[in-house]
Amino acid sequence: MKKFYMGIDVSKGYADFMIIDTRKKPVIKGFQLDDTFEGHLSLYNIVGRFLSEHSNVMLFVGLESTGGYENNWYNSLTAFQGSLDIQVARLNPLGVKRNSQADLKKNTTDRISAQNIAEYLVAHSEKVTYQQQDQLAGLRKQWGFIQMLTKQRTQFLNQFKGLLYTSNPELLRYCQTETPAWVLKLVIQYPSATRLKKAKAKTVAKIPFVSMNKAQQLVADAKRSVASSTDMATEELLVAMARQITHLNNTIDQQSRRMIKTCEVPEIDLINTFPGISDKSAIGLFIEIQTVKRFASAKKLASFFGVHPVYKISGDGVGGIKMSKQGRKQPRHILYMVALAALQCNPLIKNIYEKHQKDGKHNMAAMGILMHKILRIVYGMLKNNKPFDPRIDIANSQRSVPVKKVAPGKNPNRRFQDYDSKAPVSRRQKKKRLEQDGSHSVNDTKPGITEPVPVGDIIANMLPEI
Repeated sequence: MKKFYMGIDVSKGYADFMIIDTRKKPVIKGFQLDDTFEGHLSLYNIVGRFLSEHSNVMLFVGLESTGGYENNWYNSLTAFQGSLDIQVARLNPLGVKRNSQADLKKNTTDRISAQNIAEYLVAHSEKVTYQQQDQLAGLRKQWGFIQMLTKQRTQFLNQFKGLLYTSNPELLRYCQTETPAWVLKLVIQYPSATRLKKAKAKTVAKIPFVSMNKAQQLVADAKRSVASSTDMATEELLVAMARQITHLNNTIDQQSRRMIKTCEVPEIDLINTFPGISDKSAIGLFIEIQTVKRFASAKKLASFFGVHPVYKISGDGVGGIKMSKQGRKQPRHILYMVALAALQCNPLIKNIYEKHQKDGKHNMAAMGILMHKILRIVYGMLKNNKPFDPRIDIANSQRSVPVKKVAPGKNPNRRFQDYDSKAPVSRRQKKKRLEQDGSHSVNDTKPGITEPVPVGDIIANMLPEI
């Protein structure tokens, strides 16, 4: 069976197509189609005509994940499989980019990008999974919508606090960790210290979660306020922002409850048994992992999340060990918040954190270790289909790991030649080699005096002339 490969570079409203053979040579000239009914129909006719001209052929199609713009083309191509011999796969854009860079390509156009995608299918066929069933598409959309609203709320809160600093700065002491709902309602009624100091404590106390003592304190603070903004424009902006933040809070809570209620997946219930992982965080982690079968080991999962350690040792240069932070930052943000929560309610994670702090680790370095540890525990829970049990992790940590012993005088770097003192190495490398030779020579020395004591004329010849 002959194999051909088609790469699709998806843009907003259209896409470019290129078909190549196993030698990465184009078999038809690249073309472009719009993301419309006529464009999808033209694609079906072009692919059908191409397959009819070649007998015993299978066409492998690849398109990058572009945030949703590829979904229409992907669904149409999946429907084409009922009558055409094609296989469809979504690709990671980073893999396609690295493959293009390895080929030292300089120019970039939509047609060249489509060809790069097709060439990736040829060069890395073992890494491509065709016709992936995305059963989490609806859940992922809802999760993305909640994240978008959360980002908007953060932007509004930053501006809101900036204006509140000049309008009624005494209220900011109640907004250090989060902005309570009663503060927003208070600002809607009294957007400045000038208005609040004229209010009656009894009226202020009618706001939910504001007691009479707190109301009296708020009015008293407003009378001694150092606020500099008393204009009408600032007050109107504060009221509008407070209402918008309140609306976003209600929408986020509503969507989160609906998502948790409708998401009945056994894996999420399993992840949720880990103290420190909430329902929302469990859904976020599950959306990123999808299925544990995608990852051959916990190291592969850590690399996918970008929390694995990386270091560089090349020549004379030695770099420090740090977190790779490859890939998207959203999964690592979820892990970081989980680690913060686990420090408060999970004794296992708290003990690990304290141990590394005693060893001299910086706070953020210790948090990175916790993120990596939590992800490995989640991997083990999903792989073995078992809820969280700290005894399992403690038993695994106490298992003795055999240490490979290097025979005396043997270089572990597989050098088949002793260090040559005449080699044109750098000064740092020469110092390193001398240190290694010194450590090796210690193993060859014998205790005691092995040379005879010089006597007679020999001693006289050794003495300096006076």
